[in-house]
Amino acid sequence: MPLFILVLVSFAAAYLAVMMGVLARRKPGYRHGLHTISELGEVSAPDQRFVALGLFLPVGLALGLAAAFLMSRHEALAALAGAVAAGYILAALFPCDRGSPISGSARQAVHKAGGAMEYLGGGYALLNLAEVHGAPFSVAGVIVLIAAALLTVLPAKSLRGLVQRLAETVLFLALLYGILRLQ
Repeated sequence: MPLFILVLVSFAAAYLAVMMGVLARRKPGYRHGLHTISELGEVSAPDQRFVALGLFLPVGLALGLAAAFLMSRHEALAALAGAVAAGYILAALFPCDRGSPISGSARQAVHKAGGAMEYLGGGYALLNLAEVHGAPFSVAGVIVLIAAALLTVLPAKSLRGLVQRLAETVLFLALLYGILRLQ
């Protein structure tokens, strides 16, 4: 089963990375370092529907499935996969307002709650993993939690995109590393 989970999470991460590159080219003025991933599918974006249903939802469901399979083998890894899954599923169901502002509509509030679940929940899961598996997970947890704090205070068109991509990379790599350790 760990091989299946490893392939599932690897595919989700690769699909996300490739599609972010493709979709960024289709959105005028979009820059990875400045704009959040969610802004690819913000309200009124050219590819809003595809980002929600063709990118965020499949990635979220794949990670949710991984979390379900991991639950019987490793609860902390399941929590990590589940936290990231929650962020993507809520982003699919509640697209962000234009520019993904810190505050905004009720939809934006739910979208931001999904991000909080992903980053705070993921950071907490990583710190729990560190108790058994050591320093790499501790460092990863601290990075994700610092990124979460920065994402709540950085203004639009700052380095939010770069900070978010760092957090996403750390979450996915830590999840993959944890799954590999189950082998």
